[in-house]
Amino acid sequence: MDMDKLVSLCKRRGFIFPSSEIYGGINGFWDYGPLGVELKRNIKDAWWRDNVHARDDMVGLDCSIIMNPKVWEASGHVGGFSDPMSTCRQCKRLFRTDQVWDQLQESDWFQSLVATGRDSQSLAQWAAKKGKKLAPGLALVRNPTEILSWLAERARTQPDEPIDAKTFVQYLATEQDARTGLVLPCPNCGGDLTEPRNFNLMFETHVGAVADEASKAYLRPETAQGIFANFKNVVDTGRVKVPFGIAQVGKSFRNEITPRNFTFRSREFEQMEIEFFCRPEESATWYKYWRDTRFQWYVDHGLRSDRLRIRDHDPGELSFYSTATADIEYGFPFGVSELEGIAHRGDYDLTQHQKYSGKDLGYFDEERKERYVPHVIEPSAGADRAALAFLCEAYTEDEIGGEARTVLKFHPRLAPIKAAIFPLVKKDGMPEKAQAIEREMKRRFPVFYDEKGAIGRRYRRQDEAGTPFCITVDGQTLTDDTVTVRDRDSCRQWRVPSAGVARALQDLLEGQPIPGDE
Repeated sequence: MDMDKLVSLCKRRGFIFPSSEIYGGINGFWDYGPLGVELKRNIKDAWWRDNVHARDDMVGLDCSIIMNPKVWEASGHVGGFSDPMSTCRQCKRLFRTDQVWDQLQESDWFQSLVATGRDSQSLAQWAAKKGKKLAPGLALVRNPTEILSWLAERARTQPDEPIDAKTFVQYLATEQDARTGLVLPCPNCGGDLTEPRNFNLMFETHVGAVADEASKAYLRPETAQGIFANFKNVVDTGRVKVPFGIAQVGKSFRNEITPRNFTFRSREFEQMEIEFFCRPEESATWYKYWRDTRFQWYVDHGLRSDRLRIRDHDPGELSFYSTATADIEYGFPFGVSELEGIAHRGDYDLTQHQKYSGKDLGYFDEERKERYVPHVIEPSAGADRAALAFLCEAYTEDEIGGEARTVLKFHPRLAPIKAAIFPLVKKDGMPEKAQAIEREMKRRFPVFYDEKGAIGRRYRRQDEAGTPFCITVDGQTLTDDTVTVRDRDSCRQWRVPSAGVARALQDLLEGQPIPGDE
């Protein structure tokens, strides 16, 4: 699918807007519109019901966004929550060092350069014309004679060693006195990047009237630490026994240097996290359980294509405290990226907080008469990333009856609007009948009433909103008190008594087959 089309539809239909757009926006922040807020709320509600309400081994928390700064010292975020950053010496832009190559491949100047060819004449012409506009900082543009001479010398001395695209652009970006260390150029202007340096990703703030070192605090970069800090409180008050989990849905904040790919990488985002506490000797079994269960949850809610996969981390990728981690990944239009991580965290977090706080965070097993620090399995999902994945999966362009349409084929549980109610025309009592049906159904479902425009246009608007069913009051309704129900995906229509339409909709939303499909 085309990501630009999805972004356009999200704006046009009120799913997602740039934050503070009337003032030019602010990079890395997004606002959910009337349909978007319902979609994300449905995702969070489905997650909460399935992982908390439907289980007898899970409780919930809602922890504060600002916590005692020592929490982040214990967790390692103050000392180690950083990304390697490089600054362009020409345009002064900051970049995550490990993302420079990916961003380069997406940049206009790099794509233009690759399309030019590799012969000296073409490169010289590009540098003199397009290069000056697109990549004024590139060494090839600033010093074409020297760079092309160097490239020709390499071709003469190493004719049997072809240069891949990455090495090629490094040659074009590196001055001759730096031959021993080829480097990638700035994705923005092609300029020289500095050596990487660490940049802490936490947002700092101050608590109280005086902004000094003693009042420094942080917006939380994850929701997990609030769960660990409250472990003893939950054990003492929640009547829970290991194995059990604590779930939380809430906002987190990371000062991403290069937020990108629509809502995927943002500075403010929402997490859906579980910390599941278990006996050390049972932790491997619980890890496999949560790994498989969480993958199936996405499948059950509509991510059925071959774009969904689960990837186990190689030993070299694991955190020092983890014995196993898996990522549930989705193939977005911009590439395969993580939706959720499931990590076996051992006893690291509780042990760290026990050490820094001086409080005993062990668990006493009444039956076995023993005390131990539980191991933790952490399924950590992004609500915004999930919403984006469901949007990408649902986006469909098809043709019905010779007419092209755009439709969002959401799972009914996630659809922002469950049904739309229409009068066929604005006369003969049809609006009054449709409004009566709407009032009745609003008590049970999010529904939408629309009487403006031709019926076909109203159907198309609801297709783009992802509404599973449309209910139309028409001429026949006035004679036999039945209404037409239309299915979003197949566009099939059938009639049901108006008095039973709410029950019929409930059955359809719960997965009952539409008439004729039994």
